[in-house]
Amino acid sequence: MKKLFLSLITAGVFISCENKKELDLQKREDALILREQQLSEKEADYNSLLLMCDSIIAAKKDTLKKEVTIKKWPKDLSGIWNSKWLCRESNCNNYVIGDQGNEVWQFLSDSTGLYTNVLNNKKLIRVFKAKYDGDKILLEFDSDSISKNKVKMKVVLDDINENVVKGTQTITGQDNCSARFSVELTLPQKK
Repeated sequence: MKKLFLSLITAGVFISCENKKELDLQKREDALILREQQLSEKEADYNSLLLMCDSIIAAKKDTLKKEVTIKKWPKDLSGIWNSKWLCRESNCNNYVIGDQGNEVWQFLSDSTGLYTNVLNNKKLIRVFKAKYDGDKILLEFDSDSISKNKVKMKVVLDDINENVVKGTQTITGQDNCSARFSVELTLPQKK
């Protein structure tokens, strides 16, 4: 009987140890499953952040490509030109048919685009916004809001040769008066 009782106690202890081990294993397995779920969620967050980062980098590359494609004047047009203008038509008080003059035009470009500076006696008098399509040059100027004489100027240079560029300039002044000029640009003589 003692042996049976001892056997039952040993079996009970052994079974309770087994149950305790199984419970511990079950708890560990549950904890491991929870950690795997948390890790899976973190991995999903990480992957979404990577996608967002990749899209930002791609957008920056697109922006850089756009910045790299800044329009520039062709080398044969870029730089300084001497200009002569002659009034051909006018209904403005400021200009009479036959008026003429000389200026220096400088074709420049930067990150803002193409433009042309007009200088008289080495002083900047106007900056034209420019467009160039390969066949002709379009220049535009509007006086600022504080100028007492409101003026709009448009230049079309459509006869472009190696050393001479020709076209017309139209000035629209106050009271919608307008004057049309022929314009001829030549490269300065090298000394």
